[in-house]
Amino acid sequence: MDKKQASYGIIITITTLLLGAIFLDDSSLFLRLLLGLSLGFALTKGSIGFAGSVNRAYRRGSTQLLQTLMFMFVVTAIINAGLLLNSDVGNYNLWVNPINLGLLIGGIMFGAGMSLSSCCATGVMVELISDVPRALTTLFFFGAGVFFGFPLQATQSWITETAFSSSSFEGQGVYLPDLFTWGPLNGYFISILVTITFALIVVYCAKQYQNYRQKKGSYLGVAGEIARQKMHQNEPVTEFKLFSTETYKKWIGNLWEMKTAALVIALIFGIMMASTGSGWGASTPFGIWFGKVLMLFGMNANDLAEFTHRPAGMYTTPFFNHGVSVQNFAIMLGTLIAVLFLGKFSFTFKINHSAKQLALFALGGLLMGLGTRFANGCNVGALFTPIANLSLSGWIYLVVLLLGGVLGNKLQQAVLK
Repeated sequence: MDKKQASYGIIITITTLLLGAIFLDDSSLFLRLLLGLSLGFALTKGSIGFAGSVNRAYRRGSTQLLQTLMFMFVVTAIINAGLLLNSDVGNYNLWVNPINLGLLIGGIMFGAGMSLSSCCATGVMVELISDVPRALTTLFFFGAGVFFGFPLQATQSWITETAFSSSSFEGQGVYLPDLFTWGPLNGYFISILVTITFALIVVYCAKQYQNYRQKKGSYLGVAGEIARQKMHQNEPVTEFKLFSTETYKKWIGNLWEMKTAALVIALIFGIMMASTGSGWGASTPFGIWFGKVLMLFGMNANDLAEFTHRPAGMYTTPFFNHGVSVQNFAIMLGTLIAVLFLGKFSFTFKINHSAKQLALFALGGLLMGLGTRFANGCNVGALFTPIANLSLSGWIYLVVLLLGGVLGNKLQQAVLK
């Protein structure tokens, strides 16, 4: 435990909360601040990143993270079903995304991009704490991809229209409970069973793949996952005391098991749904930020709006008046706080990457940014939130995302060898 870094973590936490309470215009923005801080903290403590689900499996042979994500998806879907069961779905902004060519192409592009950059939309905010050159390169080109993808997302039928839809979301996408209205709990019970089945299929395939890598002798494991297992195996059983050094070390000063972090994130997602009426989104602000950068060089907000088919107010709204922007920024702060409590903070602008690697980060960011517009979301907006919202599109996106991740890793190997 590094007491100096822990003290900085406490100071940053208290300062952020005080400044947020004083300067954020309304309670919804302060709520976004709290949600972002919590997400960044949990993602870091559990070392959970969507990009790692593919990269760890391909590069190291470990599918533990992918299996944990399936657990998180199922738990979150159950929480969401409980919220929606006796509610009017029209009162929620459910991410029941279109099933179309855009979903397929966008998923492949995003999967390839997150492999090249080793992070995703949320992950780039997390990586700003540990690898600034990679994160900034990815962030800039990610924003460019989102920005230049805006007009396509608004005008192209292969992105906006769906090949399949259900009764509650006619012309929008497939909402699983609509398919099972004849079953218990207005279709929600069977929808959860279907979600569990899909997740179990992924877990089974993941375990088979990991076993194959182990038998082949190419399984390398992931240092962080191994450290967690050893840490908790050797952890002595002590009586729980709320205010004690042991409790601090376990929940604040040490790493969490991935399943613990997954449960915390599922709970945060449930709070987000209950309080905002919508799930977790992350990618659109990157395009807005890119537009704001263009305005610094003389571009007019009305010209940007005409090009992107988005309202001009989107570019003129102050950064801290935009809810998801506040949430994304808070994810970065939550990551910083978690790293400080772990005593592992080390910040440098030194570039330790080759020109080829930086080019791959740029390409990865661009592919991810454009991919979010084609698929109408990123790993949280097209994968996690739709699955949690019981949309069939999320599971289709998962398949093409994994395919794109394999292709991206193969490209990276070919370029860097």
